[in-house]
Amino acid sequence: MKTEKIIKISIIFLLGFLSANLIGAYLVYGFEVPFSFNSFSFIENKSAPFNFINENQIQIFPNKIVIDVNGASISRYAPTGSMKPVLDKGSNGIRIVPKSEEDIHIGDIISFKQNDFLIVHRVVEIGTDSEGTYFVTKGDNNSVADGKIRFKDIKFITIGVIW
Repeated sequence: MKTEKIIKISIIFLLGFLSANLIGAYLVYGFEVPFSFNSFSFIENKSAPFNFINENQIQIFPNKIVIDVNGASISRYAPTGSMKPVLDKGSNGIRIVPKSEEDIHIGDIISFKQNDFLIVHRVVEIGTDSEGTYFVTKGDNNSVADGKIRFKDIKFITIGVIW
């Protein structure tokens, strides 16, 4: 009788301990890596970014590496968590300004203006409606897409990331 009571109390304690830790982790981190099933949705869709840099554009020297890309600039990222684990605070991106809609492909990471914010998310769909071509984007670690993005709002394409 006493053993059964100890087992029941132990089970209740363990369930409470596990529940408190899971709830605590959710409150601190949200459903981000490693808890999100959407973390690698771009892999599930099998859409990697377009290859903007060819091997002949990369020169390796003993003291430096040169990547020859016209019009490239460096970008930094806010620690929002939406693009973890690919992009986060401390990541350095190499970006270019797209010249036309044809420069943007499914799987590319783009920067676009939305409500006066510069958002950096992955293109998950390209379509056409009565207003023309649109791009649907989503953070790799988000469960909801951003909606239709127009070319006029797209500022950059990330063509490389250096950690």
